[in-house]
Amino acid sequence: MIGRNSSVRWWDPSRSSPRPAGTAGAALAVPPHRTLAVVTRPHEEFYRPLLADMRTRAVVVQPENRGTAPAILYALLRIAAMAPQEHAVAFFPSDHFVSDEGAFMAQVEQAFEACHQRPDLVMLLGIPPDRAEPGYGWIEPGGPVPGLRSASVKQVRGFWEKPSIDEAEQFRVQGWLWNSFVMVGRVATLLALVKLTVPALFEAFARVRRTLGTLGETEAIERLYCGLPSVDFSRQVLSARPDHLAVLPVPDVYWNDLGDAHRVLATRQRVLEGAALDRIPAQVPA
Repeated sequence: MIGRNSSVRWWDPSRSSPRPAGTAGAALAVPPHRTLAVVTRPHEEFYRPLLADMRTRAVVVQPENRGTAPAILYALLRIAAMAPQEHAVAFFPSDHFVSDEGAFMAQVEQAFEACHQRPDLVMLLGIPPDRAEPGYGWIEPGGPVPGLRSASVKQVRGFWEKPSIDEAEQFRVQGWLWNSFVMVGRVATLLALVKLTVPALFEAFARVRRTLGTLGETEAIERLYCGLPSVDFSRQVLSARPDHLAVLPVPDVYWNDLGDAHRVLATRQRVLEGAALDRIPAQVPA
């Protein structure tokens, strides 16, 4: 989850396309020098070797986990201190599995383009479900979004966080989508959405905003997090204002959130089965 470890990337809207020369995963859409990693200090022994090549300022360290909303807001304010707020950002949770990174990131690029055309909306990537999963957020898609050239991006009619198993089955039958929690939006739009839905959290961070990027940042953030409640971005921000959201379905890609042991095992089994199929020789008729 973003409240623990994740990455956020942003691109300059003055460029004709967000596609740079990239490597794998998220770097296919946004270059590494425009990447922040959001982590929590108790996990330092795990993330330090993985982030050894990143610049110190590119690692946003939370003193404690206070949910996904503080992590996202902290990252947004860091970016706002470094770049104009009309820049678009993409958030990527760190514990997800994607079977085809190229296909997935092509949808992220489409979300960036949609964001350029409708900067007032936050674009969510939605996954067509293969089961009734009560542990995810579910998105009810509506019609095409006015003002977009692509009909693939849909309005969001409803957003339901972690339903019951019966509700999840009903949503699956009705064509709802899983919320991958990969989202794209302008910095200014996301900040305005946070301020609208959780104003107390926004004001708490506003009091330390001037310290960001200075020697006083660490101490100010330590004090801030001591008194912060846990705030969930999906439940308290996205669910509260679906009229500010749009969703882009991601077809033909296997995706899973690895935040649960059962999902880790299921994904491992699927990968092993896929590898076994790749080793089966083609059958040539006699």
